[in-house]
Amino acid sequence: MTQQARTLEMPLATAAPNFSLQPLRALRALRKLIDNKEDTTQVFEIMRALSGRATPLGYRRLLQTPEGGRQAYLREELSDRLNDPQWLAQFAPGTVGAAYRAFIAPRNLSAYGLAEESRKLPDVNIDAAHPVAWYARRLRDIHDVWHVLTGYNTDALGEACVVAFSYAQTRNFGFGFIALAAMHQFEKLKRGQPYFKAIAQGYRRGKAAAWLPAEDYDALFAEPLEAARKRLKITPAPIYDAIPQVDREPPYALAAS
Repeated sequence: MTQQARTLEMPLATAAPNFSLQPLRALRALRKLIDNKEDTTQVFEIMRALSGRATPLGYRRLLQTPEGGRQAYLREELSDRLNDPQWLAQFAPGTVGAAYRAFIAPRNLSAYGLAEESRKLPDVNIDAAHPVAWYARRLRDIHDVWHVLTGYNTDALGEACVVAFSYAQTRNFGFGFIALAAMHQFEKLKRGQPYFKAIAQGYRRGKAAAWLPAEDYDALFAEPLEAARKRLKITPAPIYDAIPQVDREPPYALAAS
């Protein structure tokens, strides 16, 4: 292993003090999330417990792409960009940026909100001045952008589909665990809807798409949404789209029976 590779995998005070998997910690967090779907901190607990080496490996992959290397050199904090109303206001109707504005406004969402939740973990310094921590912040901050690109809403099924898409993109076991748990919870509803197929389609879409962590999000926001989806090979989601909104709602009320 080269010295550079060793440095990228050093625990330091990056997104996690070590890269070991902690399945019991993930299960405890899942139980809390099932009891309260609004407890976003538990999502970050699961990600912390199951990320393993996905984050440093993802950063290394970023460096191996021309645009990703440029983004790593610039090291822009996307949360600041995404919370700048003047920056967001410049994008014309029909663009990715306009779609993002329309997505976050009625839901009262912000990248800063996710950032605050991620800071609640006692053994994680997500704000560390380290390239791997920066990459972890980048993945955190583009979550809602991926909602816009994939067309999945913020209902429970949409979130499950986005995390399945994200697992295919990042190979982070935390995303995969949440997607599988959601499949199980939805199947308990017995509503006859193709939940498993919808979430599995989210994974296949993520696998077929271009690698989104390396995108120039400043430039992407100025692109027409449909043109961006075509360029990035993000295919439609007919299974999810066909499921009525009322049947996409959280199965978590069933609790962990």
